[in-house]
Amino acid sequence: MSSTEAPLVTVTGASGFIALHCIRALLDGGWRVRGTIRSLDKAAGVRAALADVPDLDDRLTLVAAELMHDDGWPEAVEGSTYVLHTASPVLARRPRDPQEVIAPAQQGTRRVLEASAAAGVRRVVFTSSVAAVLSGRSRGPHVFTEDDWSDLDGEMPAYSRGKTLAERDAWALVRGLPAGRSMELVTVNPTYVLGPSLSVGGNASNELVRKLLDREVPGVPRLMLPVVDVRDVAALHVLAMTRPEAAGQRFIASEGDYWYAEVARMLADSGQRVPTRVVPDWLVRVLGWFDPTVRLVVGELGIECHVSSDKARRMLGWTTRPVEETLRDTAADMLARRLTFDV
Repeated sequence: MSSTEAPLVTVTGASGFIALHCIRALLDGGWRVRGTIRSLDKAAGVRAALADVPDLDDRLTLVAAELMHDDGWPEAVEGSTYVLHTASPVLARRPRDPQEVIAPAQQGTRRVLEASAAAGVRRVVFTSSVAAVLSGRSRGPHVFTEDDWSDLDGEMPAYSRGKTLAERDAWALVRGLPAGRSMELVTVNPTYVLGPSLSVGGNASNELVRKLLDREVPGVPRLMLPVVDVRDVAALHVLAMTRPEAAGQRFIASEGDYWYAEVARMLADSGQRVPTRVVPDWLVRVLGWFDPTVRLVVGELGIECHVSSDKARRMLGWTTRPVEETLRDTAADMLARRLTFDV
């Protein structure tokens, strides 16, 4: 099949951490891709991140579309067989107004799905989050699965609330489509996503590793973190897009659950000089009085958090690389980029 005959996939938020890896996986698989970005000023960066892909100019097009505006979405999905909706608002700070995160998540998802249904798109794969599975819920020995939903009556960050509301809206919208405009929906719910970045900019997910590499913390708090490699998340998106049995399903993406101290120890064992001493809970709480970032994790101290990705493995044959490989590659990528920037 020639590059002009291959089916077209629209990927929203094309400059994002997960999106770029999804685009790379699609292009490597022979698909044509149309990526959406908030501004065409970002186009050069996206193309630079994928510069080694053969026939890139023939197989990747980029268009402008914003989550909070209607303009551009009909054109973005026109002629596409599939849509991967990865675009999502992520703030590096705690928003003063939760609607800064919630409104784009909900309204953007509605715009993408409505435009996709009108254009006759066969299936949308929506990048949700494990935040839509376990937020506002008590943790502990319970193993969360795709049957679980976050409790909107519970306390949760704006990001988690936005993801939960957006995914619930997505399922309701697709169920409510008239028979003549039916469209399949699949959601991928990643845990804490780590891995090498394809762009020069940083990303919020890899802050977990960067803080250790830069020794910004004197030790590690007692936090349990389910983690997954971004490359494996991208592979799951492609499986969710192409496998018939995936239609109408949610899939948690996770390699495993680890205490932060285990993450630090694996980095140290790979040769990185990182803090590995566990910080007492009381000290973290004291630091939280002065540091708003630390304050966000105080409620999670010492609490187990277990999720299962058995469904994706069993139903789709999805596999993951070992977490040690993910951490090693993440650290190497960060250090290489730092050396490059310092030249």
